[in-house]
This record gives sequence, C-alpha cells and structure tokens, in this order.
Amino acid sequence: MSTILDSLPALYRSVFPSFFQSSIPPETKATCSSCAMCESANPIRIESVDGVNRFFRPDTKCCTYHPRLPNYLVGAILSDEDAGMAEGRRRIQEKIAHGVGVNPQWIKAPTRYNLLYASARQAFGRTQSLRCPYYEPQGGLCTIWRYREAVCSTYFCKYVAGADGRKFWMTLKTWLTLSEIQLSRYALLQLLPDYVLLGKDKADSSGGPLTVEDLDDKPLPQKDYAELWHPWVGREEEFYRRCYESVWALSSEEFENLLGIDGLVELSILKRLHGAAVTASLPKMLKLNPSATLQWLPDGSLALASYSEFDAVALPGAAYELLVAFTGKEPVETVRQRLRDEKQADLHDDILVELYRHRILIDATKPQQ
Repeated sequence: MSTILDSLPALYRSVFPSFFQSSIPPETKATCSSCAMCESANPIRIESVDGVNRFFRPDTKCCTYHPRLPNYLVGAILSDEDAGMAEGRRRIQEKIAHGVGVNPQWIKAPTRYNLLYASARQAFGRTQSLRCPYYEPQGGLCTIWRYREAVCSTYFCKYVAGADGRKFWMTLKTWLTLSEIQLSRYALLQLLPDYVLLGKDKADSSGGPLTVEDLDDKPLPQKDYAELWHPWVGREEEFYRRCYESVWALSSEEFENLLGIDGLVELSILKRLHGAAVTASLPKMLKLNPSATLQWLPDGSLALASYSEFDAVALPGAAYELLVAFTGKEPVETVRQRLRDEKQADLHDDILVELYRHRILIDATKPQQ
C-alpha cells in the first residue's frame, strides 16, 4: 500500500503534516498507460441511460483539462534539469514567452479555454480541442507530471474505494488547492509584495466579458503586462525559480501557519474520510439503491452504476434477484441467511463491500447517499 504523499509532487514531503505519510490504496482501476476509459479497454459496450458514448478518446484520455500551475511549481519545472523534464520545461518556457494566462501567481488556462470548458456538454475526455497543453499524444503521458497541481494529483476515473475513495480524493483536492493558493501568495510576498497587498491575487477569479485579446488568445497589452510584472518584466523565468526556492525553504511549522484555521478544518475532514477510504465496513442494514442505473448486457450479465457514470459494476444476471432482497427492512445477515435457505445462494462479503462502496447497495439507516 502506498502513502498519500506518493500521489503528490515530492517538494511537499518536507512541509506537509505527518498525516500525509498515512497509507492509501493505490488507484489501480485508473490505468493511465492503458486508459480504462477508452473503448479498447472495454470489450463490452455500456451506454449511459441517455445513449451517449461515454468512452474517452485514446489521444486525449482524461487530459481534456488545462491545469492552473502555481508560481512555485512553475519554478520547480524550470529548475529541474533532468532530461526527463526537458519537454515539460520547453512547453512552460513557450507558455511564458507567449504570455497568455501568465501572471506572477499562476500559469493558467486562457480565458477563452475556460469559457469553452465551462460551456461544453459531455466533452470531458472526448474532444481534442480541450486537450491539455502539457499532454504528449505520441506517448500518451504528461510532460510535467512530476510537478502536477491539485486537480491532476487527485482525479481518477474510477476509485478502488468507490464513493468513499472519490470523497477522500475530492476533499484532498480542496486541501491541496488551498495549499497552492497560500504557498503562491507567500512566494509573492517575498518577491512581489504589492501583487498581494494591492489585491491583484484576488483578480484571478474575477469574470467578465471576453476582450479582443481573450478571443484571439493574445497576451495583455504591453503596458498592462508590464504593470502586472514590474519589476520582473523580462525576468519571468527567474521570478518563478525564486518562488520555488522560497517555498522549498519553508519549514513545516511555517507552512501550517500559512494555511491557518481553514487548513485545519479541511485537514480534519480529510482525516475523517481517510478511514472509510482505507477500511471498508458494511452497514447493518442495506437496501438496493433506487437511483442506481441498471443495464442488461447481450451476454445476460448485468451492469450497475450509481456514484459515477464512469465506474459500473458487472454481475451475473442471476445476481439481480439476490440484490432486490435487500430492502433495508432487515439486517444484512438476516437477508443473507434467508437467501441461503430459500435460494441456496449468497453474495460474498467482498461483493457486498464492493456494491456498498459503489452505492449500488446503500445504508438503509441514513438518507439516500
């Protein structure tokens, strides 16, 4: 079993709390090298209830997302002279030279990209126009993976622990995003304090009509760009490297102070969710989830999905009459014993755990999950 830190950039090892050394099951169901969401990995075609093809394109996979890289991770990429990072460095340098979506706090998606991404329907994993600029289609890998940001560190198409796993990783994403914001602001205070003191770091989330520059993916007018970067204009790469150095020098105590009460709250939630993601325990009363989608396949087997359209459970068709016996009116063991007595059949503990984690079967004592 790997640790949580194994899923994150190595530069966090010296500052993140000891909790991140905790074990977590590796997400073996999300196979990036041979994408679990491509049609070639799914010989049985399962359509969603609306009939839309849910398979990902093999030349995009799930990389139809533009990362928002904080300044210190940009600096880490630029500072890593390893040959394996050469293409990633080149692409980051190209981004900086172009100037679109580049500011002292982040290198982020162009405004037009964000608009397309937010407006697209069922496009994730399925459109080349939204493919990540750091994705290498020839090898199907990420050129900056060593320094990936919060979303890319925590997204999986399928989760070993099902709904409990997704909840854990999504909460980790929230905590990591907070860390990225605070660490990038800390670096700004060291090198370009007015950017924070004048509230320019808050402007990153502001919306508004697209400008001519936004529509054509052009950089800011020269005067505005110079004002944004002064006195680092022309030395952007050096600035990002210095951001990385300032974050690298932080102690764990200084990092904890940066996150403050918000960090403590999110970390407490994360710790609570960790147990469910690592160790499965069945509720006393289970019932078949009325919201689960069910599809009979040509070979007579059954595909069921609930917590995610990407992660269905396949069972023999005969299992359905066993599932409907779980009505939430009797304890699980009572239902299982009756199935043994009346039908000479049973659902193994491991199958029940898998069905519960996928929320095909749900806790009958709680509101619908």
